[in-house]
Amino acid sequence: MAEKLSAIKGMNDILPPDSARWEWLEGKVRALMQRYAYRNLRTPIVEPTALFVRGLGEVTDIVEKEMYSFEDKLNGEHLTLRPENTAGIVRAVVEHSLLYDGGKRLYYMGPMFRHERPQRGRYRQFHQIGAEALGFGGPEVDAELILLAADLWRELGLSDVRLELNSLGQPDERRAHRSALIAYFEQHLDVLDEEARRRLYSNPLRILDTKNPQMQGMVEAAPKLIDFLGEASLAHFESVKAILDANGVAWRLNPRLVRGMDYYNLTVFEFITESLGSQGTICGGGRYDYLIEQVGGKPAPAVGWALGVERVLELIKEQGTPLPDLSPDAYAIVPNEAALLPAMKLVQTLRREGVSVQMHAAGANGLGSMKSQFKKADASGARYALVFGESELAAGEVVVKSLRDGQGGAQVLRALDTAADWAASLRA
Repeated sequence: MAEKLSAIKGMNDILPPDSARWEWLEGKVRALMQRYAYRNLRTPIVEPTALFVRGLGEVTDIVEKEMYSFEDKLNGEHLTLRPENTAGIVRAVVEHSLLYDGGKRLYYMGPMFRHERPQRGRYRQFHQIGAEALGFGGPEVDAELILLAADLWRELGLSDVRLELNSLGQPDERRAHRSALIAYFEQHLDVLDEEARRRLYSNPLRILDTKNPQMQGMVEAAPKLIDFLGEASLAHFESVKAILDANGVAWRLNPRLVRGMDYYNLTVFEFITESLGSQGTICGGGRYDYLIEQVGGKPAPAVGWALGVERVLELIKEQGTPLPDLSPDAYAIVPNEAALLPAMKLVQTLRREGVSVQMHAAGANGLGSMKSQFKKADASGARYALVFGESELAAGEVVVKSLRDGQGGAQVLRALDTAADWAASLRA
């Protein structure tokens, strides 16, 4: 016997019935994106490594430690499995000149890859859903994206989610804040851990995001970026907050919120839950007005967010949302081989009329007894059994037997040649 192979650690199969929850979430997202006039864009899973180095920043955790990068054996290209998709979306927009006739509202779904220690809600292959609005510079689009996410939580029935906001201002404002931060941290070198010391001169803003409890008090007292923002940056932020307030979306200012990528400016935000332990951020994003130029396009503003599908599904499960019922409407019971042809013809007619039908299929020992078939029909969750008995077929009919009426299985005879007329009676 050949050696049994298993999936790579941190890269998981998604099996029924759990896959039903994924399909349900994706369906909710597609319907909501349609209402907000966002269009789907799909990018390759593999991108040039330089795209992420240039877009995310060389001293980010993702680029330094987490990317799956390799050299193409055929041509020596340096390639990477995408660790996030905003950079890929921007690359596609630039490559195909999508902004030539104005801004675009886009969304994506798909797998991402990061080499990190697997834990609850955090895997090496994980999935993101994201929304990106490119070519729009106004605060109303920042707010629209936040409202879109807030509407999604409402659609999914999620309540334990809070919104945190901050503004990172513009590059010159961040540079002034960066200088002040470095000077402040230099006065507290004895408190900085090894990671903070390593980032002190390369990316001091990320020190503010430390989870080290010994550093919390010192970090809380560090210079705050919002105190360095100019009039235009503050006005942009105030407009975002005013729109959220007008729409009843609660938020909390978090001056330490910086996000993990270097490309952000102005508005940044995260949706956080207390129900998933340390993996509390389920969605995050912000404005990235300089990324399009960084990957070779004409300067254009942009803003977006991404949510972690596994974390959102974990939260849905934690809050007790039941799995969607994907049971078939009917189960076709086939007593013998002679009944297969008329049974399959009727089943196909019903399916074309929108009825979900599970067809009984022969196993290693044939079709099996009627008793065993009824057991399988009941286990399928179907509401009706379609029984193709010999006498009924001779009369051009099928027995439609209720499996869920609590009355011992009420049944009626239906004509095979008028199936399109009675198909709707089988649908939930």
